[in-house]
Amino acid sequence: MLLQKREEPFDDPRYLFEPKIDKNRLVISVKDGRPTPYTWHETPCSPQYPELHDVPLEDVSDAILDGEVARIDPVTGAVDFESLMERFQLRQERKIQEAAASWPVHYFVFDILRYKGKDMRSWPLTRRKELLQEVLRPNLFYSDVMSVEGSGTDLFEVIRQRKLEGIVAKRANSPYVRRRDPRWIKIINYEYAEVTIAGYRRDQFGWLTHYKDRPTGIIEFAPAAQKNAFRAVAGGLITGQDKNFVYVDPQIRARVRFRNWTRRGMLRAPEFVKFIC
Repeated sequence: MLLQKREEPFDDPRYLFEPKIDKNRLVISVKDGRPTPYTWHETPCSPQYPELHDVPLEDVSDAILDGEVARIDPVTGAVDFESLMERFQLRQERKIQEAAASWPVHYFVFDILRYKGKDMRSWPLTRRKELLQEVLRPNLFYSDVMSVEGSGTDLFEVIRQRKLEGIVAKRANSPYVRRRDPRWIKIINYEYAEVTIAGYRRDQFGWLTHYKDRPTGIIEFAPAAQKNAFRAVAGGLITGQDKNFVYVDPQIRARVRFRNWTRRGMLRAPEFVKFIC
């Protein structure tokens, strides 16, 4: 079940609000005590996460969990998305085992879809969460995701102060459906910056960004009107090109929003907001 997007947090007694974990979505299917994690692309990934092989449910005969796998920085307590991606890309068993021992992942469970062979997807969300709290035994590698009723703005403010990814709003009576659904909503806690545009892709849309005179990534989406406005000006600013990019004098400034700064000082998932005159 996928999320629709909303710009601003809100309060509504019909909704449950959860922190949005900066992570990788996983569904874990358990059969006769043997778990198989799947990415949201339905790719099995059991070898990548050996620490998740012992699922702490009361009954592990036949169950399906939905949640997010993350790595938590042991020093700061922050969710580290980049290290999780590095971990997911490991393929050598020795390196995976070393990583699992030195910096294990954690699975944040927010839904239970099947338990003891019974399909729960038609149940209302509140009932599924009650079951999850009854049968899951949190440990070092597993825990359920906390939720609050009705108060999205207060939770979002806490998330903003702690510089976390955002919140998720879910209709308390929602069933679980296999598609994007307006009853599940994400509200992202964006960061903002002013950048200059230093070039653009030759073969597809993408603006090269600079921040304080250094490269910081590529804006891949912008409204058609702004694309046209940029093209009207950029032709007179070209300074060079190669097989992939056309470079321009970085005179055009733009405000962007993004998830966070990466360790290499790049903008993660930058989105165009507006041009700055």
